Amino acid sequence: MAYPRSLLAPDEEIVVDSHPHWKALVGAVLFSILGIAVVALAWWWVASVEYADVVETGIGVVAGVAAAVLIGWLAIVPFVRWSTTHFVITDRRVIFRTGVLTKTGIDIPLARINTVQFRHGLIDRMFRTGTLIIESASDDPLSFDDIPNVEKVHALLYDEVFDALDGDDDEPRRPAA
Repeated sequence: MAYPRSLLAPDEEIVVDSHPHWKALVGAVLFSILGIAVVALAWWWVASVEYADVVETGIGVVAGVAAAVLIGWLAIVPFVRWSTTHFVITDRRVIFRTGVLTKTGIDIPLARINTVQFRHGLIDRMFRTGTLIIESASDDPLSFDDIPNVEKVHALLYDEVFDALDGDDDEPRRPAA
């Protein structure tokens, strides 16, 4: 789902609109599979032992509820959190929004950005993702994890910051005298 254009200022243009990289969901998927396997194994074990019908039904209900909770907690919640996290660069600002019930966000005007850095290790390079670090007028640098194509986003952001500091990008740039 794209960032809502109704939340932008008039004449503001989106340069980058992305969610965190899908790599952020790998752990959730693996834990979900493991959790479901454990519940299925327990269910199979209970079915192999003879209990009274009431006990078997009770254990089956408990295992089913446990499976539903595990799937919800380990798979659905991280996916919803991922899908409601937006990293957006416009021609005026950097926007970061996350949350479903409680939304949090930060906007950084491009003119206030001092430094733009990226960091990605071997695994991040394999997945073409990384951490974007933006140092602005605030005290601490802001770190945004799992940004897809972080090097490209870094270059685009640097270009937008340069344009914002240079002034109106409709006029051709003149070399300094």
